Amino acid sequence: MKNSCVLVTGATKGIGWAVSQRLADQGCHVVGLARHVADIDFPGYLYACDLANAGETEELLRVIREKYPVDAVVNCVGPAMPEPLGEVDLASLYQAFDLNVRVAVQAVQTFVPGMKARKSGRIVNLCGRVVHGQAGHTSYAAAKSALLGCTRTWALELAPYGVTVNAVSPGPVETGLFRAECPVGSDAEKAVLATIPMGRLAQADEVAAAVVFLLGDGAAFITGQEIGVDGGGSLAGR
Repeated sequence: MKNSCVLVTGATKGIGWAVSQRLADQGCHVVGLARHVADIDFPGYLYACDLANAGETEELLRVIREKYPVDAVVNCVGPAMPEPLGEVDLASLYQAFDLNVRVAVQAVQTFVPGMKARKSGRIVNLCGRVVHGQAGHTSYAAAKSALLGCTRTWALELAPYGVTVNAVSPGPVETGLFRAECPVGSDAEKAVLATIPMGRLAQADEVAAAVVFLLGDGAAFITGQEIGVDGGGSLAGR
């Protein structure tokens, strides 16, 4: 895994940041994409990109392909978009699929030809406990479930070329975004913790550990799988 080149989307916050740090610590060359890159001490090569813009995303991915021999792709971008069923509109539904699925498709399409030629590669998609069902998250659950379907489909398609494709599905994670919605000690936090058998939030680095494992040599025969990092929250009855 050392000296591998890994592309990480959503690389400057939360799980994406933790993944980037772990990869750099293991001697990987990290190429990160994020909307805001100013004043960030990133452990690799960082590029500004509005991933909501398909044209801008495609152009930058082509530039990166010409500069770096990308061995692996980690699709982290895709913020949670809670809304009750009655408040779902087409704009939010399309936006969820755009960020969670379209970006992943573009990134994988760009770098898979090189992986196939080398007969080696890794793709890890960040899905979430939401794929098992979560009230009030229609758009987000649908998009992440679609990404999980892509994961399994790509795994079958790319297995003959030595390219593995897997998903990591975290439960609620201790991030700034989570705390903005669920302050410490709030009723909202208590409600979330009640859905986690282990009784606490995941740390971003714990999720990153699962991602990095799937990128490593020890996971060479694992493909098409979903690893939950949710403290048991995806088990029946939760």
